[in-house]
Amino acid sequence: MPGLYFEEFSVGQTFQHGIRRTITEADNVMFSAMTHNPAPLHLDEEYMKRTEFGQRIVNSCLTLSFMVGISVGDTTVGTTVANLGWDQVRFPKPLFHGDTIRVETEVLELRDSKSRPDNGIVTFRHCAYNQNDELVGECKRSALMLRKPR
Repeated sequence: MPGLYFEEFSVGQTFQHGIRRTITEADNVMFSAMTHNPAPLHLDEEYMKRTEFGQRIVNSCLTLSFMVGISVGDTTVGTTVANLGWDQVRFPKPLFHGDTIRVETEVLELRDSKSRPDNGIVTFRHCAYNQNDELVGECKRSALMLRKPR
């Protein structure tokens, strides 16, 4: 199992995830359509030419999905019981079609689960950067994690 168990995390531990992803127009349009988001910000190039951005921007929910998804292989694949929530989700700069993101993760907090003795809770901070090393997304994520089998 490539994911880490609760006991294998430590506060301050950081991960520089090796996966990078170039976000395509198809990614953005398909995600927006699949999630029933008709916002012209994501779908209407002519509309967006008249805005401060001058072009369509990537759906922020897709940015969040990539930001968390890219982290999973190094941290939680196969060892997560459930995601408990996302907090302080921010997108300080937009992503555009053709931008490439990379993700860093830091472990912020570890605590025992009060209701599930075989699990612990890990709070992560995920940060996504574009190809110019500009922060384009960040969030805190709490995950209910398996403990090492006894």
